[in-house]
Amino acid sequence: MAPVLGFLLLLGLCGDTVSEGPLTSTDRSVGLKFEFPPVKYETEESYEAGPINILFQIVHVFLHLVQPNPFPEDILRKVIQKKFDLSKDYEKIIYYEIGIIICAVLGLLFIILMPLVGLIFCSCRCCNKCGGEMHQRQKKNGNFLRKYFAVSLLVICLLISIGIIYGFVANQHMRTHIGKTWKLSESNFKDLRTFLNTTPEQIDYIAEQYTTTKERVFSDLDNIKVLLGSRIYQQLKPKLIPMLDDAMAIGEELKTLRESLVQANLNLMDTKQSLTQLGHNLSDVRRGLEQTLSDSTCHADPVQTTCNDIRSSLGLVNVSINPDQLPSLEEHINNLTAVLRTNLTALAHQGYNYLYTIPERVQNETVNIIADVKRALNSIGSNIETASQGFPIRDRLSYFSSYLKKAEDYIHRYLRVLEEYDLYRWLGCLVACCLLTLIATFYSLGLLCGTYGYDQSASPTGRGFISNTGGVFLMVGVGFSFFFCWLLMTLVVLSFVLGANMEKLVCEPYQSKKLFQVLDTPYLLKEDWKYYLSGMIFDNSDIQITFEQVYSDCKENKSIYATLKLEHAYNITDQVNITKYTGDIYSSFENMNISIKNVMKVDEEGRRNLRAFHSLELDKVDYAAIMAETAKPPTQVNLLTFADNLDAKASNLTPGNLKNSLRSHAETLRRIHDVQVVLLQRLLSAVYQCMQELQQKTTGLGVRMQNILFFVNDTQNFVTNLITAVVHEERRKYVTTILSYFEQYLQWVKHSVTEQIAACKPVATALDSVVNIFLCGYVIDPLNLFWFGIGKATVLLLPALIFAVKLAKYYRRMDSEDVYEDGKVDNMENGSIGLYRQHGATQIKQSF
Repeated sequence: MAPVLGFLLLLGLCGDTVSEGPLTSTDRSVGLKFEFPPVKYETEESYEAGPINILFQIVHVFLHLVQPNPFPEDILRKVIQKKFDLSKDYEKIIYYEIGIIICAVLGLLFIILMPLVGLIFCSCRCCNKCGGEMHQRQKKNGNFLRKYFAVSLLVICLLISIGIIYGFVANQHMRTHIGKTWKLSESNFKDLRTFLNTTPEQIDYIAEQYTTTKERVFSDLDNIKVLLGSRIYQQLKPKLIPMLDDAMAIGEELKTLRESLVQANLNLMDTKQSLTQLGHNLSDVRRGLEQTLSDSTCHADPVQTTCNDIRSSLGLVNVSINPDQLPSLEEHINNLTAVLRTNLTALAHQGYNYLYTIPERVQNETVNIIADVKRALNSIGSNIETASQGFPIRDRLSYFSSYLKKAEDYIHRYLRVLEEYDLYRWLGCLVACCLLTLIATFYSLGLLCGTYGYDQSASPTGRGFISNTGGVFLMVGVGFSFFFCWLLMTLVVLSFVLGANMEKLVCEPYQSKKLFQVLDTPYLLKEDWKYYLSGMIFDNSDIQITFEQVYSDCKENKSIYATLKLEHAYNITDQVNITKYTGDIYSSFENMNISIKNVMKVDEEGRRNLRAFHSLELDKVDYAAIMAETAKPPTQVNLLTFADNLDAKASNLTPGNLKNSLRSHAETLRRIHDVQVVLLQRLLSAVYQCMQELQQKTTGLGVRMQNILFFVNDTQNFVTNLITAVVHEERRKYVTTILSYFEQYLQWVKHSVTEQIAACKPVATALDSVVNIFLCGYVIDPLNLFWFGIGKATVLLLPALIFAVKLAKYYRRMDSEDVYEDGKVDNMENGSIGLYRQHGATQIKQSF
């Protein structure tokens, strides 16, 4: 009943199954993560028989040997198509069943012949025939035969005992597990109720998750200052900040450069003035020396030579630097001062402030748009909630809930009947096992008493009570064997035919899904329908929906939408089209107009001042020539060395005006050096350093200034093109992020509908519980083990009774015995005629 219920439930749900709202949880680094609430079911997916499963496998092997033919799919299809008319295909059915038929026929022969043989045997024994005569002929190999019969009977009894154990175990296993059927059905019905009850909850849960999406979108909308404004700022920052930084740096550099130019110009003017003064003073010294050397004393030898030497070196007493080579920087200073009237630092700060306020400006300019989008989101939420409440599946589920209750009451009512009748079955099988146990017990007691009570030295007529009791037990066992074996074999044949066919035609093909493949045969169950399920569900039998596919999908816990291919009735892909829900939102954002301009606003005068910087040509000043001049010593000759030479030459002259005058000039030169040359050297060094610094500062300054001028001149064009493109791109990304939440939500809806909502695993589990667990596991497997064990034990009764009859002669007390002369046993065994001695009679010996 449960598989029928599950199947009807599956079909009923599909009749109006409208899965709305798509869901496929698309993992995104900035996206939402939806966790579909798991549904827990109680019924176990698999059934484990435990250690007894080894015995079941042994029976399966035996059945495979008896019935090796594969599952008769073609025969079954034909039988179903002919409305189970077996008249035309009986030959194929017989061929398939030949192994089972042979075993059943052998069993029937056993049932018929064993009572007949037993009747004949008993009649014969009553006439003192067939071993009924209480006389045992002594044979030479009598001891060996007795032992052989005893061992054989013992082995057979052990084998019978194993079969009996199989029967007891199988009987109790079936009884125990049929007692679990109630719990199994309760578990399955509870899972089915859970399945029916959780489906509306899952639909409501999907609708509720829109709130999560909406809240996330609201959060991003309220945070547009950071998510959009800051991103625009971050995108513009690497493009504008370097230019603004350069403008600020150049502004500061120009101020420093002007200070350096002023200082350098001052040093140059001081240097030129000092050089001029030094040149005048050295000219005076030269004129004074020339006048001194024109003295008459210098015309006479040897003084003339000294005077000539001094006169020839007078040209070195002069400055080595031409003051005209040191240009004035006053013009550059004035031009730079004019350039500095345009405060690049202030302009850079203006650009910084403009960039820093972009996020706030974005927020202020999108207030109305945000409000419109929020209204659209609330409207979408209302539509989704209305759609979820209007799902037709809710009515279908409530209908099947009532049907499920009726089915549960029906099954529970018959489960009570099943348990009641199973008690009778259990008692009957127990009686059968007990009968076999009784027979095996008689044989075992006979062996035990006969073996331990047997006295080899005792004559057959003088055997003891225990030995005789053992023989009696053996004959009682034989009698019970004849009396009950046919009844036991009848039970075995009936259970064998039923169990073997159920195993081969139901259990095995169900596990291999070949049974479903037969049911999936086109036009099998209904001549007008190619696929039966699709014909029932959609009234269109051309859609390929098979029993095997439905069972496999439910086994994998797929949703009914995917299992029954309900996209033919309700296309979830069309329903979760994102533009259907987000078109208004996208349009609102498309109308967003974020204006960013005037990053650096410079008037026309400022532009002229910046362009005037190119006329400065500071980087074209010949700093190398100035540094080369300032690197020279102030004078052509070292004045101190020259003064020392004058003193040395004057010291060689005779005292007089010439000597004194030369020494006076030498002293003057020393004074000029100490006062002017040393100061001039410092000025030259300062000028050199200034020129070196200016050279470094002005290198590349023109190019950088040109870039700044280009930036200032083309700011508006830059804003119109590049910044507008950045704003558009970041707006697109922001809108994409906002819409991605809806896309994720709708994809998750699609995923949930196609993979998770109304996952039909309980239906497959219910079917497995009925067929695989209850029918095959609880009933067929132990039933097959029962007939296998009882059948083996019953068949072994035949050799057991033969050996028991043979062995009883060696244990029972005989009425007469063979008596031979001493020492003539070997000679007379074949040729003597033994005469009987009755109890109490005289021994008679007679021989040929």
